[in-house]
Amino acid sequence: MSSLLKVDNEIKTKVDAFRERITGEAEDLVANFFPKKLLELDHFLKDPILNIQELKEIHSEINLTVPDPILLTNSHDGLEVPNAKKRRMEDETGDDNCQVTGTKVFVMPGGMMKSNNKLVDLIEKVKPEIRTLIEKCNTVKMWVQLLIPRIEDGNNFGVSIQEETVAELRTVEGEAASYLDQISRYYITRAKLVSKIAKYPHVEDYRRTVTEIDEKEYISLKIIVSELRNQYVSQIFPHEMQLRRVIFFKSGTSQ
Repeated sequence: MSSLLKVDNEIKTKVDAFRERITGEAEDLVANFFPKKLLELDHFLKDPILNIQELKEIHSEINLTVPDPILLTNSHDGLEVPNAKKRRMEDETGDDNCQVTGTKVFVMPGGMMKSNNKLVDLIEKVKPEIRTLIEKCNTVKMWVQLLIPRIEDGNNFGVSIQEETVAELRTVEGEAASYLDQISRYYITRAKLVSKIAKYPHVEDYRRTVTEIDEKEYISLKIIVSELRNQYVSQIFPHEMQLRRVIFFKSGTSQ
């Protein structure tokens, strides 16, 4: 009995067409797209938007005014006796109600609290580059996996090179995805700090922390762009010659 699986000819034709399409796209990426993207990112790193010397230029005004202090009266200034007695009992028992609870915020005085527009604009320029790297890496990774010979073929030339390349491409994808997580964490952290400022407007440290977070994110974005460029140099581009050798050997032995 034959153990070979029978595949419908129509399906096999579509699969072969898919393999050819992936091969064509990946070869074009390695030969043309990656070198061009390397030069584009290197030029982007020289853009004035990524070379601000005075980080004060990226600061965003926090339009939350400090309200006038409220003067509280004590029991000697006409405070009702029952309330005064209740206050003393709570103080003695250490009830949590005696702690500072901050200002109740029902609405922002100036409407919606805006994000740091300068950083938002920069993030919107960096995110497409991250997405592009992830998508193109996935295409090249699939292409390399298609080049790995089947076990029954008995041709293991270049398999170690291909498997190493696949592993490195997975690493590139993971690092690029972590850049997107970093951007999300920045927004969440900043939102929590602004909420703290609205609740505790008299605490200056919260306001200073927001500016520190903005400066840190700006520096991180420049590092991300630099890392994206370096990925095209150190993780992808050098494998072009190795993969071409494998392809050349396979085409030579198949004739």
